[in-house]
Amino acid sequence: MSFPLFHVDAFTDRPFAGNPAAVCLLPGPREADWMQRVAMEMNLSETAFLHSEADGYRLRWFTPTVEVDLCGHATLASAHVLWEQGLLKPDVQARFQTRSGLLTASRHTDHVELDFHATPPAAAVPPHGLLEALGVTTGYVGMTRFDYFVEVNEERAVRGLRPDFAALGKLGVRGVIVTAEAASPGFDFVSRFFAPGAGIDEDPATGSSHCALAPFWGARLGKVEMAGFQASARGGVIGVRLDGTRVWLHGKAVTVVRGELLTR
Repeated sequence: MSFPLFHVDAFTDRPFAGNPAAVCLLPGPREADWMQRVAMEMNLSETAFLHSEADGYRLRWFTPTVEVDLCGHATLASAHVLWEQGLLKPDVQARFQTRSGLLTASRHTDHVELDFHATPPAAAVPPHGLLEALGVTTGYVGMTRFDYFVEVNEERAVRGLRPDFAALGKLGVRGVIVTAEAASPGFDFVSRFFAPGAGIDEDPATGSSHCALAPFWGARLGKVEMAGFQASARGGVIGVRLDGTRVWLHGKAVTVVRGELLTR
């Protein structure tokens, strides 16, 4: 038995940048343990599994070590594969049933737009070891639905972070978002995302973190549409648009590998 398998770079318009995801098309549900072992074998920040269900697709995301509740870049990659493979017509919205409810993706001329719930941070007392592990001092620490959220004073500080990943992995959350207002032209804010507790020291381009970044910077900057740059080694460009309690994320994706997952 074999299943179509794709390696897609998301939130980028060129190969070997953005955030890589594996996308596996299944004929029906599979056991979580099997999907976790496949994700470990793929060894990418996320592996997405999807199969048709009702009027859309069931979508699940796995890091090499755990199943997660929300992943933006692997959702973008999954929608990209459905349109590219002709499983959805270009003008048909992709609809995904997930652990975070219904998520949708719409194809535009030069990008894909995802409709996600906003997850704004609420001010929080920094836990012992958080700032020490990042090596920063800060004026704001918050907590989102999934992650700690840390604002630092300038873009240069975000780019220069060299965290203690072992210490961050002990905080008991999915990850840590670090951000600053952008100094680079063409962007409103920059960020990085560290998730050693989920098996990913640094995620290259994280859609779900922008569900927190968008309302935070929207309030700070007085904007509803912004451009974010995730300053990882690969880099990622993620546009955001606020709409009440929703965040629209837009970006591009490129298929790098097409193949088959062989099982016995």
